Amino acid sequence: MDRIKLFPAAALALTLAACDMAPKYVRPALPVPESSPQGPAYAVGDGQAIVPADTGWKDFFVDPRLVRVIETSLANNRDLRVALANVEQARAQYKVRRADIFPTLGANGGATYQDQPFAQQGVSGRTDIYTASVGVSAWEIDLFGRVRNLTKAAQEQYFASVENRNAAQTALIAEVANAWLSMAADQERLKIARDLEQAFGQTLNLTRARFAKGIASELEVRQAQTSHDQARSDIAQATTLVAQDQNALNLLAGGTVPAEDLPTAMPEGDVTLANLPSDLPSAALLRRPDIMAAEHQLAAANANIGAARAAFFPNISLTAAFGTISLGLSNLFKSGSDYWSVAPSASLPIFDFGRNQGNLRYARATYDAMVATYEKSVQTGFREVADALARRGTMTAQVEAQTSLRDSARVGYRLSEARFKAGVDAFLTTLDAQRTLYGAERSLVATRLTQATNMVELYRAMGGGLR
Repeated sequence: MDRIKLFPAAALALTLAACDMAPKYVRPALPVPESSPQGPAYAVGDGQAIVPADTGWKDFFVDPRLVRVIETSLANNRDLRVALANVEQARAQYKVRRADIFPTLGANGGATYQDQPFAQQGVSGRTDIYTASVGVSAWEIDLFGRVRNLTKAAQEQYFASVENRNAAQTALIAEVANAWLSMAADQERLKIARDLEQAFGQTLNLTRARFAKGIASELEVRQAQTSHDQARSDIAQATTLVAQDQNALNLLAGGTVPAEDLPTAMPEGDVTLANLPSDLPSAALLRRPDIMAAEHQLAAANANIGAARAAFFPNISLTAAFGTISLGLSNLFKSGSDYWSVAPSASLPIFDFGRNQGNLRYARATYDAMVATYEKSVQTGFREVADALARRGTMTAQVEAQTSLRDSARVGYRLSEARFKAGVDAFLTTLDAQRTLYGAERSLVATRLTQATNMVELYRAMGGGLR
């Protein structure tokens, strides 16, 4: 009886002291420069800049309407729900795999009824046997780490699914913000088109009146009509774009976004914090969820090598039971009816025609592929940050130049209109001034949109947006 109690403890001690056949995991060196690029396109670094990975999205986005839309999206977006379900699946698989490390205890009870036709004369051939037992069935004693490495791989897959979910959330926040800003820009374009359509309409009416008096030519009327019709067409197009932008926001939010949370024009102030860093050490990329997920996948592949190596060594398992047996149900738990059994077994592959070797080669090749995937994730993250920084470094100058261009075009249009009404300039000069102003207004909106979305992309690329 004492030996039976000591056997599982000894087996557990052997398991805990078992060797690990997996290679020692070492994070690959970063295949990118140590810091972000420098040059004319990049702004000078700001020592007071926030750290995106440590800044929650509620702190980064400062427009309360946009914050409410993002909150709704995080609660209702279906793609994010799928990502969360994938996390739960991976966690359940990890729990299943982890259970293989420990013995599974089970209780069994049974009865056997038999009648022997050749029993001795005067003795009944009927025999009733009752059993009840508690035992361990085919528990693998993990001396070479096969089960533990498979458990480690499942755990890393679970961690990777968590990071994939975080990456999906970060991407969703950025997508919602960009969709909201696109709608704001299209609302602004619609307003500009309506204002210009009204101005072109006034010019058209004036030109028609001058034509009726013989002052203007029919060519001038047709030119004015062309500009007016173009503005009308732009109004129709912008109206469609605004409706499509709202549909996109509704899809991302998982429901209808309230009208009070929708933008009516490009905000006058900043939609986000402006003090993001202008340079970034490459090691900071390791905090991006997609790169962290790739590293967990790499660690899982490393553990699978250990499991494949362990398959070359003996597989030792244990089946044990302790219980009671009797010829009558009333005697089942009486003294003297107890019994026990222990059945250790071992198996060693001798000729498997290359199966284990093939599995090991597959595990190693998978690890090599995961190394390349990890390195590609780092390189992609570095490129995204560098591109966003390059765009940010020139945006201030571009917005200032585009604003000055719009202001100059606006003054030029007013002067040319006054000179045309005074009979100093030809109509074509006024028409060109109108078109120049229209183009400058639209270009300024596009530039401001690029500036706002660049801040969102820079925040996402630097690994922010989780809280």
